[in-house]
Amino acid sequence: MKTRIPTDAFDFYVSLGPQRSYEATAKEYGVSKCAVSKCAQRENWHERLAKIETDAREMSDRKLTETLAEMHDRHAKTLKAIHVRAVEALRAFPIDNCMDAVKAVDMVIRAERLAAGEATKRSEQSIVEVMKHEMRTMLTLEPDEDEPRSIEATMLDGEADDEPGEE
Repeated sequence: MKTRIPTDAFDFYVSLGPQRSYEATAKEYGVSKCAVSKCAQRENWHERLAKIETDAREMSDRKLTETLAEMHDRHAKTLKAIHVRAVEALRAFPIDNCMDAVKAVDMVIRAERLAAGEATKRSEQSIVEVMKHEMRTMLTLEPDEDEPRSIEATMLDGEADDEPGEE
């Protein structure tokens, strides 16, 4: 067995990734696990590895943040371009021929509101309103006259009319 552990032993240890161990490092350099352990303690491998992993996570987080920001910028530029073209189309075409432009403007407005975190038409209804509606539906046999009936309620009524023995 060698008596001296090379200076690049820590680099090898780090490169092992999730399967890293003092045992594997010792085998690589032909030394005892105890010798690697003493070297690791003397050179603060544990703290150095923790710092390397922390730095790597921070770098990764920064790259992900930059990538996400670039994506948001691209989407915002695309929405602006569509918006400009849609407004131009609204000006250029008579009102009866510009439905595509109207749809494009509507799509841009919805997408911009969604990107800004504002409520869209679909998300405006609060959970309290949904729960009140569900409780009213479940507790009453007759639905409110001004509310549309669900498919399930309509089907249940149809099944009740088709009971055997009634004609």
